[in-house]
This record gives sequence, C-alpha cells and structure tokens, in this order.
Amino acid sequence: MLTVGLTGGIGSGKTTVARILQVLGVPVFDSDRAAKDVMAGDPVRTAVVAAFGDVYTDGGLDRRKLASIVFNDPEALQRLNAIVHPAVREAFARWKASRSEPYVVNEAAIMIESGGYRDMDHLVVVTAPEEDRIARVMMRDRSSREQVQARMRNQITDGERTAHADTVLVNDGRKLLIPQVLALHHSLLQRGA
Repeated sequence: MLTVGLTGGIGSGKTTVARILQVLGVPVFDSDRAAKDVMAGDPVRTAVVAAFGDVYTDGGLDRRKLASIVFNDPEALQRLNAIVHPAVREAFARWKASRSEPYVVNEAAIMIESGGYRDMDHLVVVTAPEEDRIARVMMRDRSSREQVQARMRNQITDGERTAHADTVLVNDGRKLLIPQVLALHHSLLQRGA
C-alpha cells in the first residue's frame, strides 16, 4: 500500500484536495485532528502539563493559552512537537494497518516541518497565491488580515514545501483543481496496485 502525504500552507486548499480524494474513495487520515485527539488524553496530556504547566481546563486543552506560550518561543514549540508528533505518527500507523486500499493519504499542515514527509512514499503539496490564501482564511476563520499573515509567518514558504514535493497541485482559481486531483488519483492507483 502506497502512503501519500498531503500538505500545503494555510489557505492553500489541501483540505479541499483531501475531500475530493475522499469522494473518490481514498482513505484520508487528518493528522491535525489526530493531534487534537492525542492531546486530549494521556500520556500526551500529562507530558504537556509537565512541560508547559496547567494549560487544560474542565473543557479540555486551552488552545489559546498553549498557543501564547509556544508560538512566540521556537524552543517551546519544538518541545510541544516532540511530545505530540510521535503520538500522531503512532495513531497514523495504527489507522493505516487497518486499511487495504491501493493507497492512503496522510493530510498534515506541517508535514515538512515535522519531518513526517520522510515516511511518505509520495508527497503532494498544494499551492496557491498568497493573496488568495489570505482571503480564504479571513473568510473561513473570520480573522483579520494581520492575524492571517502572522500565522503564515510561522509556516515555511511554498518554495520550501515544493522542494520536497513529488506532485504540486496549483489551486490558483485559474488552473482547474479537480482535473489535477483526478490525474494524481489515477497515477497513484496505478502505483499502489
């Protein structure tokens, strides 16, 4: 079974690509959702509290409090990633072991940054012009332009992502996305068969 990584910067459209693949019957593992799940339970919760203090409330993880600690401190972010990423990789391995399709997709926002791309047989990077990405995220998250740009500054560039890509999908509103995804799907089906 082929393991395909899917990544892209905020607002690039990687989730749209994942949804198209799911409609085509491809199993997609959402690493970002898995990270939230593993952070809700032990042993990750215990490790996060030991590293960052009480960042949990009765309602679960206080994401804003944790973000205020890690996003302005690269060393703190590395510590958090060292706790969460191995747990997400284990969750993906368990999920993948239950699958039998020709290929599966692991969708992750920071696949390059985490080094997770090295575990993939094929890496797909979704790109889009910066202004399109900003507009999409402002509309989706009801964020200000400045908030979106601050989040973008914490991510690597499209150029850094595409340097690792086996396939680049362009989501610029001019080049049709669905035909690109269909061509990718057929290619991956052949490789995974």
